[in-house]
Amino acid sequence: MRLNGGVSSDTPSLESIVADAVALRRELHRHPELGTELPRTQAAVLDALSGTPGLELSTGKGLDSVTAVLRGAAPLPAGRVRPVVLLRGDMDALPVQEATGVAYASEEDGRMHACGHDLHTSGLVGALRYLAARRDELVADVVGMFQPAEESDGGARPMIEEGLLTAAGRRVDAAYALHVQSSQLPHGVFASRPGTHSASCDDLIVTVIGSGGHGSAPHRAQDPVPVAAEMVLALQTLVTRRFDALREPVVATVGSITAGTAANIIPDTARVAITLRSFSAEARSRLLPAVREMVTHVAAAHDMQVRLEVDCDYPVTVNDPEHVDAVRSVVTELFGPDAYQESPEPGAGSEDFSFVLQEVPGAYVDLGAAPPDVDPATAPSGHSPLAVFDDAVLARSIRVLAELALRAEAVAE
Repeated sequence: MRLNGGVSSDTPSLESIVADAVALRRELHRHPELGTELPRTQAAVLDALSGTPGLELSTGKGLDSVTAVLRGAAPLPAGRVRPVVLLRGDMDALPVQEATGVAYASEEDGRMHACGHDLHTSGLVGALRYLAARRDELVADVVGMFQPAEESDGGARPMIEEGLLTAAGRRVDAAYALHVQSSQLPHGVFASRPGTHSASCDDLIVTVIGSGGHGSAPHRAQDPVPVAAEMVLALQTLVTRRFDALREPVVATVGSITAGTAANIIPDTARVAITLRSFSAEARSRLLPAVREMVTHVAAAHDMQVRLEVDCDYPVTVNDPEHVDAVRSVVTELFGPDAYQESPEPGAGSEDFSFVLQEVPGAYVDLGAAPPDVDPATAPSGHSPLAVFDDAVLARSIRVLAELALRAEAVAE
């Protein structure tokens, strides 16, 4: 797919870069893909970036990722080397049936860019093209991280394992990611905070192993259903009795309980799916072991066993204060003081960009993308089939991502 004639030999203007990014976003929105296998999205990114001066493109081995390295061309002071700045754009969609009615709505049944990753992808494409047009001013080398599977298997970790952080030849010095929001934030307003930005996530799947039988004679079976119910209640007590609600808040939610096939059949097993969220590495290190211990002992009290599986295991997303200050400075200089807000508290959602921020300092930043004529306080939130993201914010996201790279300073050898 080539949009707006692709990349010409002439230096593109910011206006044409933004227009191409909007067109790319809408094409991605029509054809969302899930998980680690994003062949159409990957091809669209590669095509949109083909021919960009100074850009080196590579693809992932175990997932449909794209890594783009843009070499800065600004002269360096003696004894200094180019810093490496990573910019992330996640590419995957959600298994949601779109109900927005927008002209570019998803044409794929049961799939939707309900979290705005199509804007992240197209915004990063635009930022790289804008930086390429200003290579003579660019001191840094820039790594563009086009990541699959943020919503499912966690694509950041395998990209790191495949060499993402050294893709430019030396290790990344700073990393930034923007995430659009379809609600809460005003249109075009950026928000972030130093320290903890987003919670960790550990999804624990507990299978209680009993022994089935006839519903009329439960004493002749080992019924896992009441044991699972006991675990659900004990979980709430564990949270409030083991953790200080003010100093180390945690969230434990049972999202699914499944067991049995009929009213008069005692099943062999019952399955409880729990999501655990915490806001510090210390609280996380205690929460999952405590829940494991509790469910194991509840089952043992009824002479049963459990099988435990951990699904999601994302660490806490922690922003470096200096890089948050850099974001604030860029945003306010470009768009004025009202364009930036400090988030008053961390969010309980989780994000696998946390794996990057565990390795290098950086910042994760939100951007309000609700349509300007919609009240963000009542707008449908991300992951809703009604979530609408205004692609007019791409102009701001492209400028901010690019400017963060342009302001990077050379570092000592």
